[in-house]
Amino acid sequence: MARVSQEHLDARRRQILEGAARCFTANGFHATSMQEVLREVDLSAGAVYRYFGGKDELIGAIAADVLDGVRGAFDRAAATRPLPPPDVLLGEVMRELLESGGLVGDDMRTSSRLIVQVWSETLRNEELAEVLRDGFRKLRAVWIPLIETYQETGLMRADVPAPDVARTMIATVQGFMAQQALFGEMPIEVLQNGLRGLMSMGEREPSGVPAVNAPVKLPS
Repeated sequence: MARVSQEHLDARRRQILEGAARCFTANGFHATSMQEVLREVDLSAGAVYRYFGGKDELIGAIAADVLDGVRGAFDRAAATRPLPPPDVLLGEVMRELLESGGLVGDDMRTSSRLIVQVWSETLRNEELAEVLRDGFRKLRAVWIPLIETYQETGLMRADVPAPDVARTMIATVQGFMAQQALFGEMPIEVLQNGLRGLMSMGEREPSGVPAVNAPVKLPS
């Protein structure tokens, strides 16, 4: 019997994940049955269960693939030299994720809806929650040295802990995705403009006008 190539196995796994993602995006995790997934991917139960033990494993694999894609996009953007400003870098990452199509096509709102569903599912699924926690830790590990580089070059204030800034930048991207899912697509330039506005903030002068790049006194 001819041995099945790894490329074939990878392509079949991707086929199953893409079909499941389409089903989940359209109907939600709990309203989607495995039978519906089987019909969508046009495969037998045996072919699908060879890769995934059930719906929960499919959801976990989709979450892991999405996180890997996000982290990979950040890795590639962070390797750019000279390093672009934070608003430009985040815009490049979001564009790459949009153009790559992800698991559900090239509609950013559709992809964002799937991601928001994954977040909500973590409230009842501890294994999935750990997948997301691990992905978040890895993403922070990419962002913290980036923030430190920005601080060293003067693009960001050096008196704020880099891990705090990294967490907030990630939260900004998450919030942008949530707005895409809930309120419809918006240009990536909206995110970039907002970041530029926030980066101009500093400690307030007595007049109440922000002093750009003024140092912040942190509690000891």
